[in-house]
Amino acid sequence: MDLRQLEYFVRVAELGSFTRAAQQLRIAQPALSRQVRLLEVELRQNLLTRNGRGAIPTEAGKLMLEHGRGILHQVERAKEDLGRVRGGLSGRVAVGMPTSIARVLAVPLTREFRKQLPEATIAISEGLSVAMQEALVNGRLDIALLYNAMPAADIELAPLLEEALYLVKPASAQSKSQRSMLPANKAKTGNIALADIADLPLVIPTQPNAIRNLVETRLGDLGLRPTIALEIDGVSSILELVADGAGCAVLPQSAVGSASAMQRFDISQIDGLLSRLSIATSAQRPSTLTQRAMLELIGSLAKPLIVTQP
Repeated sequence: MDLRQLEYFVRVAELGSFTRAAQQLRIAQPALSRQVRLLEVELRQNLLTRNGRGAIPTEAGKLMLEHGRGILHQVERAKEDLGRVRGGLSGRVAVGMPTSIARVLAVPLTREFRKQLPEATIAISEGLSVAMQEALVNGRLDIALLYNAMPAADIELAPLLEEALYLVKPASAQSKSQRSMLPANKAKTGNIALADIADLPLVIPTQPNAIRNLVETRLGDLGLRPTIALEIDGVSSILELVADGAGCAVLPQSAVGSASAMQRFDISQIDGLLSRLSIATSAQRPSTLTQRAMLELIGSLAKPLIVTQP
């Protein structure tokens, strides 16, 4: 059995599409189709049902997908064991994280990964928790950091930390003057009741978004609804609009960014509003040794970097 053909089949089955699989594998779609068909001929089984909407595993295909994942995992483990004989782990780890987390974690995580695992490679992508959870299930990501993720049969969740959420407003002239007397890494903060943000104009991401869901749910528990001024996806764009006076935002402090950026805003911790960040992995594919090493790195670096006090 050709391992390349097996990998191609697994990727098509996970993504449900020859087109998406070809893009991810960086090969031409006709070549991908031909290799998967050769595997089917060798096994004397139709593994995929092809239709206008994509490719769905047959019963035989579902069984082969389960075996294929295990075989490819064992091959990856063998490569890692050989790498340890040479003196270090190898392999590739794909990690997804929200933009607000990537702003503070991506650089130190990459630096430490390259220091501790010089023969391995890392790929970091940013995205919404909903999209990253899907990418985790279909194999495009090995590890994802997810906000407020709910338990599911196809993913495994491990709590990482709880992050306070803040109301972010443009800094007033008076607060800018006061802030010039503060240390460079401090922002002017106070506390605000959750109910008090209901009538404020919010610049907030479109649905689905984990923090927006949390805000709407918690306000709904109080019989209130948020006042949506603008729907914008992207932390940088939200902050620019807040600074321009378009409204306020609800964000973790890590999203506000650097000390220089904090000088532009007043931030107030919202009482009782905490966002839960979890580490997610696939329940369908066992973690490799390199992936486990990455999980340990994230666990050791995330909390001190993300949970900062204003």
